[in-house]
Amino acid sequence: MTIIWELDFYSRPIVDENKKKVWEVLICESPTDVGADASNLFHYAEYCSNSQVNSGQLSEAIVKAIAKAGITPDRIRFFRQSMNNMITKACSDAGIPCQPSRRTYMLNQWMKERSLTVYPLEEGYQAGSNATVAFPLTPPQPMQDALIAQQWGTVALEASALSEMGDWKIDFGEAYPIAQLELAPGTLVPGLILYSQRSLAIAAWMSGLELASVRYDMQDGQQLVLETGVIDRWALAQLLNMPLQAEARQFEDRKKEAKGVHFLAIQSSPDSEEFAGFWLLLDAQ
Repeated sequence: MTIIWELDFYSRPIVDENKKKVWEVLICESPTDVGADASNLFHYAEYCSNSQVNSGQLSEAIVKAIAKAGITPDRIRFFRQSMNNMITKACSDAGIPCQPSRRTYMLNQWMKERSLTVYPLEEGYQAGSNATVAFPLTPPQPMQDALIAQQWGTVALEASALSEMGDWKIDFGEAYPIAQLELAPGTLVPGLILYSQRSLAIAAWMSGLELASVRYDMQDGQQLVLETGVIDRWALAQLLNMPLQAEARQFEDRKKEAKGVHFLAIQSSPDSEEFAGFWLLLDAQ
């Protein structure tokens, strides 16, 4: 089983005795199974001073986290673009591949928890001094002709049905434990299904991306857009008439009702009972 860690290295709303920002390394495991117990996942936290903000310090923290976990991850995800060079070098020095990604769901939740239950208790805490992370909105890139689906449709599954995802036949994909979001079992979770005779090739290509979300984009034209990495966006489907646009609006409404949970699936045809690809996705809340 592939082991993925999520990492952040940045200043926190705390200052030391010299009124300098305190920095922190946070590392946690990415849950890739819909039935995973999030409370049992690996977590590692380490404060450091402003003078220790360098790739060597971060690489040492990664090595210490590996020793604590007793296992080396296959790769590390990080979302903070401003720290790209330092994180990339630290991971390289530690011998671990890394990828920029918005798919740091567990890390984001942990950071919110620490903002409420840990940092306010620290000496030198300064409320509201950390800015919210924002991702730039880049123009969607066109999909290669060979990767364009012949047909697509929006669907909805009850949250309880997604708990069985581990039993489905899926060639490429990734899940996460949606139970922690406390959705009612009957909550309708929306999804976009792409149909293509080249479904396996499309799913294989998408598996090399860090899939974040599917969105209805009205800024760059009426279309459905796939967001990957931290800034990449791909045009999936053009919405050329009012019925399709209404379908996309319903998709967005259902996402809000499902606390941002949605999915992207790829099949060879509407009659298939297998998935070439299936990814659970989550909009930032």
